[in-house]
Amino acid sequence: MTDKAPVTVYFDGACPLCAREIGFYRRRRGASNIVWIDVANSGDDDIAPDLSGTAARARFHVRTPAGALVDGGAAFAHLWSALPAFRWAGLIFRIAPLRWCLDRLYHGFLRFRPWLQQLAARSAKDCGC
Repeated sequence: MTDKAPVTVYFDGACPLCAREIGFYRRRRGASNIVWIDVANSGDDDIAPDLSGTAARARFHVRTPAGALVDGGAAFAHLWSALPAFRWAGLIFRIAPLRWCLDRLYHGFLRFRPWLQQLAARSAKDCGC
């Protein structure tokens, strides 16, 4: 590991979609250099001085190696930058116009997230996962 601070990922482990996606990333090379924080049972208490449990469960957040807290599309870009197989995507989507597009896509996804969570939970129940 390098001497710079690691990327910290805040995720909702109670969300079946989030748990699957984070599980995918955690199996990738380089994931052991990332700090993974499951905020599912945090209540409304602060996860960090600038992040409440409510906010952490509502949107995807990442703390960058520089200490900045980012969310949405920017958070994905920083996560991807920390994983060798996705570094190219992280670098591309950290470019302002592309980051904006990614953030708009993520915002659209959030509108359908409750429905997709129910679908994923049913799917996991049906397969015995």
